[in-house]
Amino acid sequence: MESSPLVNETLLQMKYARVVNLIADKLEISHPQALEIFYNSQAYQHLSDLRNHLHNMSDAYLAEEIVNESCRLTPLSP
Repeated sequence: MESSPLVNETLLQMKYARVVNLIADKLEISHPQALEIFYNSQAYQHLSDLRNHLHNMSDAYLAEEIVNESCRLTPLSP
């Protein structure tokens, strides 16, 4: 992660925790499972690059993007 004087690392980690919590709630899964989905998502890759300014988006928006991405990548079981 690139350092930026305008982005506090602690606040960013707190944002990640809130997004993971929302993912767990939306998908009704455990927090470790939600954490795995979060860290393996394309959205997280873009979020980690502070030049993209995704850290400015709301927690709900980021969680929804990651949930949608996860659903596209994981087909429903019959």
